[in-house]
This record gives sequence, structure tokens and C-alpha cells, in this order.
Amino acid sequence: MVFQDPYTSLNPRMTVGDIIGEPFEIHPEVAPKGDRRKAVQDLLDVVGLNPEYINRYPHQFSGGQRQRIGIARGLALKPEVIICDEPVSALDVSVQAQVINLLEQLQSEFRLSYMFIAHDLSIVRHISDRVGVMYLGKLVEIGTEDQIYSHPTHPYTQALLSAVPVPDPTGREQRERILLSGDLPSPANPPSGCRFRTRCWKAEERCSTEVPLLAVPSALTGPAAHESACHFAEVRDVIGAG
Repeated sequence: MVFQDPYTSLNPRMTVGDIIGEPFEIHPEVAPKGDRRKAVQDLLDVVGLNPEYINRYPHQFSGGQRQRIGIARGLALKPEVIICDEPVSALDVSVQAQVINLLEQLQSEFRLSYMFIAHDLSIVRHISDRVGVMYLGKLVEIGTEDQIYSHPTHPYTQALLSAVPVPDPTGREQRERILLSGDLPSPANPPSGCRFRTRCWKAEERCSTEVPLLAVPSALTGPAAHESACHFAEVRDVIGAG
């Protein structure tokens, strides 16, 4: 796993070598004791850091460098899947791009799969092949990157994409902004039926009693057909959502 905050996810009392090498203590078969220093230095090199930094402490690195250390730790046991929990949200924009490029490079080099959790829709589109949209802890729509961004069917997804800033003035004029009414319900006590119904402009009586299943709506066919948890799912193209 790669955690959100590179400042708090690394133990300040441990050196970089100890942090990245800690998984080997639990799984010594991956790197026996005599090989661990070399294995840690190789991981530092893979994520673009000087292998000689092995004896430094986290406070001696910038935020982007710390996140690279967190990525190296995630790679230590040669996983097939890495969970990235908002891995760039705490970084400057320029550093975000560097870390995203590194993740893409590592994905190709080590044939990795990422579960990438984020609120930044542009970053999600850039890095993801398949996208899942959640509301109050439940998946409301799943599809390919093109299906979600070009042909959203769930009202919540459509509202999210309509809020993405559009740099083209012409695109802004043509675009319809979807403004949601009401307050966000408590996740500890979500509404009955469809969790989004208290803020949805399509909500009817059925929505308060029947939980919509995450399935491909029968009315949708062709490339735009994908899973959506809405009784009244329909494609609504959002101009400039990318």
C-alpha cells in the first residue's frame, strides 16, 4: 500500500533503509539478511532516489521524495497489486506529475495493477483503465475510463463531472452545471433505498424503498452500456469533463 500523507506514513525514528527493508523482516524469504542492503538500494534506484540515501531519515527529504520512499516500500515484496490511497493529494502540482509518471513507469516495468483512490477526477482519468464512483461508501457506477467520463449514467457521476473546471471559455458556455440541493447525509446513518435520493433530481417514491442494484441498465446498449446503481440511469454527455 502507498499511503496518502508522505509526512506521517514514514516512521521518523527509522532510517530509509530500515523503512524500506521492514517488509523483509516479516518475509525473510524475499530477501535474506545478507542481501537486504543491496535489495533496499535497488528499490531506491528504481524509484529515482540515490541508493546512498539509505542511512538518511525521513525529515531529510522533500514531500515528493518521501512519497517515492513509500512507493519503494510498497514494491519491496514484489506485489501484483498496489493500493494507492490518495498518493499525490498532499503534494505540489509539479511533484504530483512526477509521481504519477513514476507510477505509470513502474506499472509497465513490473506489470503492476493499481487500485487508485482519489478525488481528483483528472488524475483518475489519466491513470485508470476502469473507474468506480462511490457515494456514501457504496459504488454507484463502474465502467471504462471512456464510459465514465464521456457517457456517465448515474446522476451523482454526472454532477461530479459537471463541476470539473473547463479551461476553454467556449466549452464553459456550452456546458450545463448540475447543482445538487440538500446536505450530505451522515455515512453512519445513510438514507433508505438509494443513498443519493435526498440530493437527486430524478428521485421518486421507488428510490426511498428499493435499493438500486449495480447492474447494466436494460435501456443501455452499445459501447456506452456499463454498470450503474440507479433506477433511472441514462446517458448524459458532459461537455469538457475530461
